[in-house]
Parts: sequence; C-alpha cells; structure tokens
Amino acid sequence: MGISDRRSSRPDYGIDAPHVLRNFFLIGVPCLLLGIFGPRQIRISGMFLHLKPTFFWMGWIFTLQGCLYLLYVKFGKFHHRDLMLSLHRWRGDEQVLDVGCGRGLLLAGAAKRLAALGGSGLVTGIDIWSNEDMGGNSETATRHNLELEGISDRCTILGVPAQEMPFPDGSFDVVVSNLCLHNIYDHATRQKALGQIVRVLKPGGVAIISDYKLIGEYADQLRSAGFSIEKRWGNPLYTFPPLRIVIARKPLGKAST
Repeated sequence: MGISDRRSSRPDYGIDAPHVLRNFFLIGVPCLLLGIFGPRQIRISGMFLHLKPTFFWMGWIFTLQGCLYLLYVKFGKFHHRDLMLSLHRWRGDEQVLDVGCGRGLLLAGAAKRLAALGGSGLVTGIDIWSNEDMGGNSETATRHNLELEGISDRCTILGVPAQEMPFPDGSFDVVVSNLCLHNIYDHATRQKALGQIVRVLKPGGVAIISDYKLIGEYADQLRSAGFSIEKRWGNPLYTFPPLRIVIARKPLGKAST
C-alpha cells in the first residue's frame, strides 16, 4: 500500500481558515529574512530609515503566530474538542447537535463518547461546508471521516445554515459549536442562529459554544433567553488564537421560543 493510500485510511479534519495560516507565513517569513539578511538602513530624501529591526520583529511576530496557529489546527483542536465535551456529564442517551460541524471533529468526538457508554444517543451535524472557513470542507469529506471513525451509524449530517434549523422545538439535549458563529457576519442573522439554538434545545439541556470573539454577545443573548451562563478559557498552551467557551444551561421549565 502506498503512502497516499495509508493517509486516506486516517480521518482528516482539515485546516481551519487556511487563508489565515497562509497569510501569517507569507508576511512573516519574507519580513524575517529581510530582517536577517536585508540592509540595516536605507536613505530616502536625506533621511535614514532603520528597516532591519522593524522587518525582523514584524517577521518574528507573524511567523510565531503562524507556528502557533499550525500547532492548533494540527494538534491543539483535538485537545480543545475533548475539553469542550468534558464540560457535560454524558449518560449515553443524549441527542446532540453540532452547529457548524465542518469535517466532523466535534461530531465524531461526541458520537464516540455515546458509543463508549453503550447508550442509544445520536449526533446530528449541520454545516454549509465553506472552504474559506475550513480547507477541503465538504459533506463527502465529513462522511468519509465518520466512516473511518466507525461511528457513521450514530451520525446524521445536513447541509443547512445555523439560522434555518429544520428541527422541532426541544429536539436536543446537548448543542455544541466551535469557531462557527463568528462566520455569520450579519448581526441579525447571527442572533437568529442563536435563537435557533435556544429553540431546539430541550429544557434542562446545555449549549457549549467556543469561539475566539463575540463570546460576550453569545452569552448575553442566551442569558436574556433565561439560560444560566458560565464562561471559561480554553487552554492557552494549545489554542491560538485564544479560545473562550460559553456553557449555557436551559432551565427545566423554559419553553422553546
């Protein structure tokens, strides 16, 4: 079996926002090289500009950010996935929704926890599979990963946007989402997506939402819907940019809105 065949037999969860990773290195590496090997200064209209230290430090900062981001997309996001899922005490019979499932990292992680407990729980993932937000993103790639993980029988995936969920009220015990909602750039549409999370979550259920920005906005809207809110940081050793998590619990007597 060739190298490409061996690689295809392993799940591939892609590179998040590949253009961001590319830009870190496209800016950082040339600046770093100019800072090391370029002229110390140049003269323009009788003024001396000291470029070498400027290029060096700019290149160092961008290259370091690129390395930290690469560490996250290759290793850190698996640890962050496990942290998110550890924030719920699993029984095994939960109905779970992954909002913005991408290539299935959270989806597969939740399904494997349900399977390990021998319960009847199932996981549903929704996405529009944008290649800007995830490299090689597609429904086919997600299904392939679930098959390789051996949990495709516990998973359903649908190509629908977060603001247009087709599920009945109170369908899910747990809703998870990582680095998805900030990609809904319109504020009103983002609010609608959060409203859908409120609606489809069962009373007593929990939403675990992680992102690098807009966490306060998510928490405020869920709090206004009657949820109890807890916020915590992801582990800074393996998340870049730093990620925060909202743990939002729907009260038992709260009807869907």
